[in-house]
Amino acid sequence: MSFQDIRKLFNFASITVGKWVTPQEQQLAANLFFDALYDLAEILHVSEQVVSLNGSLSLAFGSGGQKHASAHYNSAKRQLALAKNAGGGALAHEWFHAFDHYIASYVFDDLPTGSFASKAWLDNAPIRSHPLNDVLCDCFKLMFLNDQNNPSTYLLRSIEADRALKMYYYATPQEMAARAFEACIQDNPLKNAFLVQGTKKSAEARLGIYPHGNLRIQLNDSLMLYFYQLGVALTKKSPQ
Repeated sequence: MSFQDIRKLFNFASITVGKWVTPQEQQLAANLFFDALYDLAEILHVSEQVVSLNGSLSLAFGSGGQKHASAHYNSAKRQLALAKNAGGGALAHEWFHAFDHYIASYVFDDLPTGSFASKAWLDNAPIRSHPLNDVLCDCFKLMFLNDQNNPSTYLLRSIEADRALKMYYYATPQEMAARAFEACIQDNPLKNAFLVQGTKKSAEARLGIYPHGNLRIQLNDSLMLYFYQLGVALTKKSPQ
C-alpha cells in the first residue's frame, strides 16, 4: 500500500511525509498505517469515513510533530502526526484526541473554537439533545465520576500521578479520555501494536494512569457501545 492509497480509501484531507523519510521507511510506514487504520475501523464497527472524521483529518509521518513527542495531534491543523522512529503504538491515542476535538461541536452548544468534548462535558457545557450524545456523555461520566458523583478512582490516580511529577497533564480530561480509549482498543481481541500498546505493562501503566479493574471493563463496554451505535446510525443515514 502507499500513503496515496490510504488517503483515497479513507478520504483523509491530506497525508504529509517528512523529507527525511526514506522510500523504504515510507513503504513500511504506509503498510503499518493501512493495517492499523483498518483494524481500528473493524474494532469500532465504523466506516473509513468515520476514521478520517468525515474527511477533515490529516495525517503526517515524520513531519509536523512536536518536539520531544513521539506523536501529536494538532487541533489547529486537525492533523495527527507520528514521529518516524517512535510513533508506533500511539495511533489510537492520537486518533481519539482528533475525534474528541471533531465531535465536540456536534455534542455541545456554544463552545469556543478548539474545544474538546471530554473537557466540555467536565465544564458542564450545554448538551445537544440526541441519543448518541447521551451515550457519549455516559462514557465521560463513567470516566470522571463515581456513583456518588465524586471523582472516579481513575481521575484520582491521574491527579496523584501529576502531583508526583509536579505537572498538570495526566489528569486533563483530553488525556484521560484518550488513555481510556487506548485501553479499550488494546483489550480488544484484534491486536495491533502499531495502533496501541503500553496500557498494561509500560512504565506509564505502572503509574496507574490507565483505567483498570471493573472500571476498565465498564469503560470498554461503554465506549464500544457508543461507536457501535454511531456506526449503525451512519450506515442507516448513508444512501445504499
